Amino acid sequence: MTARILIIAGSDSGGGAGIQADIKTVTMLGGHAMTAITAITAQNTLGVTDVHPIPAETVIAQIEAVASDIGVDAVKIGMIGAAQTAHRVADRLATLGAPIVFDPVMVATSGSALADADTIAVFTRLMDMATLTTPNLPELAALGGEAVALRHAGTLLIKGGHADGGTIVDRLVDRTGEAARWEDSRIETTSTHGTGCTLASAIATGLGQGLTLNDAITRARQFVRAALRAAPGLGHGHGPMGHQAVRDMAV
Repeated sequence: MTARILIIAGSDSGGGAGIQADIKTVTMLGGHAMTAITAITAQNTLGVTDVHPIPAETVIAQIEAVASDIGVDAVKIGMIGAAQTAHRVADRLATLGAPIVFDPVMVATSGSALADADTIAVFTRLMDMATLTTPNLPELAALGGEAVALRHAGTLLIKGGHADGGTIVDRLVDRTGEAARWEDSRIETTSTHGTGCTLASAIATGLGQGLTLNDAITRARQFVRAALRAAPGLGHGHGPMGHQAVRDMAV
């Protein structure tokens, strides 16, 4: 059966990140994408110009609608919108019983803030229940660093793309230490909008399809790198990746 992936995230009007990138990723990897939209943003490759949070009860209604009828094999959480929404989502997911990949989105690639201090404080609840939390280095710092984050998250995939140098190192760590690492040469491109969303959705898809965590991460990283190389070069800032060009990675 096709893996059913529930995406809880914000909408990106430019199509490079958020729900739009998530749907493309899940679809290209052979899953069925379902959505609970937490916020509507007006954004493009240059930045975010407006954010409209969706009421928490409407976010929950979207989750209930798909979970009660279609079912859920895995969940990806991205932009959560507001602290109240984060609490309500955590309450509902606690009863769902599916693996959860949490991408703690705080700032867009353009630098625009996508979460306030109250919302970031609630992230610990989502980290507590997530199978995997996927912070980049600035997000990890905002969460208090690796040691603090691991008090809440059982497992972290620490993404090294913001570090200097020509090699990107992503580390899978849990409370016993480093469980795995992946190293690749940096792909020089400005078309990096939506990389975090894409990676988390690809991992969630893999988990929903029955892959091990390590195998899901390995395939997701390969998918992101292929999409970066296939970027169409749109916009005047941080452009979208080429999800649609990646056609041979479905299970």
